Amino acid sequence: MNTLDQLVLASHNAGKLKELQAMLGARVTLRSVGEFSQVEPEETGLSFVENAILKARNAARLSGLPALADDSGLAVDALGGAPGIYSARYADGQGDAANNAKLLAALADVPDAARGAQFVCVLALVRHADDPLPILCEGLWQGRILHQARGDHGFGYDPLFWVPERDCSSAELAPADKNQISHRARAMALLRQRLGL
Repeated sequence: MNTLDQLVLASHNAGKLKELQAMLGARVTLRSVGEFSQVEPEETGLSFVENAILKARNAARLSGLPALADDSGLAVDALGGAPGIYSARYADGQGDAANNAKLLAALADVPDAARGAQFVCVLALVRHADDPLPILCEGLWQGRILHQARGDHGFGYDPLFWVPERDCSSAELAPADKNQISHRARAMALLRQRLGL
């Protein structure tokens, strides 16, 4: 597997592409599935693993290249793991600000001690669309949800995610720092190990 020099990332998210490319290193070039199609597959899986595999297979089918998919989200303890696999669409597809506002409203009366959360990332790599043995790597990042947004970096729920070991929000971390400790960084470290990079 370490002969891969190009992978298609099953995402149209420019922030995710930049973040994952930085973590993957220079030996592998990540290309967006957007170069091949603007159509996104319906995420019909009931878990991060199922959705990651579904997206990777779709990107490989569209591009004819090996594909990497990231399915990630925020699992909040007080909400029974929600928004979970629906993190990006939590506020009916209205974007990051609406998702964050909905999360803050859902946790309005929840005290700090019960605001535990974790970012979850599952990376799925397929050599081709019908690959019977996808490589799966998972990363978890523990923290808690703040009462208001802090910081200007990152995307998604980063401004609301408190990182105890750094005493700041994820959005207050410099991108290079985040890329060393985040859920994606942890999953990517495992993937690099599997690929011998």
